[in-house]
Amino acid sequence: MGNSPFSHRNHLHEHSTRRGRSKWNSCFASNQLGPTMAESKSDSDFLKDFYIPAYIFNDETQLADVPEAPKFPVLVFINSKSGGQLGGDLLNTYKSILNEHQIFDLGEEAPDKVLCRVYTRLEMLKQEKDEFATKIHERLRIIVAGGDGTAGWLLGVVCDLKLPHPPPIATVPLGTGNNLPFSFGWGKRNPGTDRNSVLLFLEQVKKAKEMKIDNWHILMRMRAPKEGSCDPIAPLELPHSLHAFHRVSSTDELNMAGCHTFRGGFWNYFSLGMDAQVSYAFHSERKLHPENFKNQLVNQSTYAKLGCTQGWFAASIFHPASKNVAQLAKVKIMKKHGQWQDLHIPQSIRSIICLNLPSFSGGLNPWGTPSGRKKNERDLTPPFVDDGLLEVVGFRDAWHGLVLLAPKGHGTRLAQAHRIRFEFHKGAAEHTYMRIDGEPWKQPLPKDDDTVVVEISHLGQVNMLATQNCRSKSVNDSTSSTHHNGEEDDDVSDEEDDSRYGGDEFRKFGAADTFRIPDEVDISQLS
Repeated sequence: MGNSPFSHRNHLHEHSTRRGRSKWNSCFASNQLGPTMAESKSDSDFLKDFYIPAYIFNDETQLADVPEAPKFPVLVFINSKSGGQLGGDLLNTYKSILNEHQIFDLGEEAPDKVLCRVYTRLEMLKQEKDEFATKIHERLRIIVAGGDGTAGWLLGVVCDLKLPHPPPIATVPLGTGNNLPFSFGWGKRNPGTDRNSVLLFLEQVKKAKEMKIDNWHILMRMRAPKEGSCDPIAPLELPHSLHAFHRVSSTDELNMAGCHTFRGGFWNYFSLGMDAQVSYAFHSERKLHPENFKNQLVNQSTYAKLGCTQGWFAASIFHPASKNVAQLAKVKIMKKHGQWQDLHIPQSIRSIICLNLPSFSGGLNPWGTPSGRKKNERDLTPPFVDDGLLEVVGFRDAWHGLVLLAPKGHGTRLAQAHRIRFEFHKGAAEHTYMRIDGEPWKQPLPKDDDTVVVEISHLGQVNMLATQNCRSKSVNDSTSSTHHNGEEDDDVSDEEDDSRYGGDEFRKFGAADTFRIPDEVDISQLS
């Protein structure tokens, strides 16, 4: 294991870990039934499948014998600031029905510290031949409750820690878009926070299947500007959440002398242009008036209104041609094991989305399902979430985006690619807008630099938990390659026919400790 924090310890505990079956039931019951003594025996038996005893987390509680290990032990991470009061209420409910040691408030402790501590403890107990701890390690699952930003934060930590047995992750939709939960069947509406709602969710966790999902590395590099700063600007110019996009340190292997280099990662999408600008306005408004953003439906309504006030429903009138992607940057793509090739971008396209999951802007699918003819003519494959390919989609304006609400609606399909590269034209604009998994920022562009590059490449995979309502498709799923009647596009010409097709060096998103939210950033603004 080398220098891993999970390597064999030289100094093991002297005590054997024959710990308490005799005390297991009383310990579990006292923690479980405290304020709710009327709890049914069936609920108690059900919750034992998820319950992790305190001794797994520390030495303070020692039991005399080993109880039967839970079948689905869970660690629960909750952004208590998400969903208005929902996050805090959900935190209290989980603590009331499970061991509070296995419930973590992301506003109090970062997930990288928690997982390092828990896995170090499990490894130590395994070295002591503790069979119970070994089974916990093998069966462990994670629940994360928050928006897409929160879920992405935790996925990034799990990815970077390179855990010996990475746990699969279930997501509770507490944000506005909730694209990650929706993609894997966990829904997109904010859930109930009462006891029965949590029990129903745990039942889904129990039945869920594991599923791989691609994760993607994004790198941006430019010459150090002669004046001013080109650091990403988060809404209201607060420091941007470091888990999403940040400048590499001077000791980072990707650092280059005389250049500013930024790196980040995503699971759902990276977008550039119109949609990111509207998202930036939404986040700015939410930070100015957080009291107006306590309800998911109100949030979505505000989002739509901002699209109108920003002029994107009449983009050809209110926005100059310089806003169009083709005037802003040259786009190149690479197929698997191929060569870079130019990607033609129609002149009318004002927004590009590089999509990994079949859910965008609260459940819409910009790629859709190409017909058999189109797949053959353009060498397209079904949009799997674990095939090492991103779907690249373009939009002209907000009206074009509304096409997604119609049956079989989709954006302009531009390409599928293993790597994507944006080369920004010198002096094309003072800035542009970008977004990763729901987290937007304004990106200043040097006026005298023609070397601004954004490059996206495949990084690896993490494990997700998916319900039977999962919308995502896997290359390993025999049913994924078939399409049911009515799901495919009609074989008619659309504007996608105007579109033409023209590394291993990214090993990590960054050290796991960079996924900590800065002290000066209010976690309530993390979706």
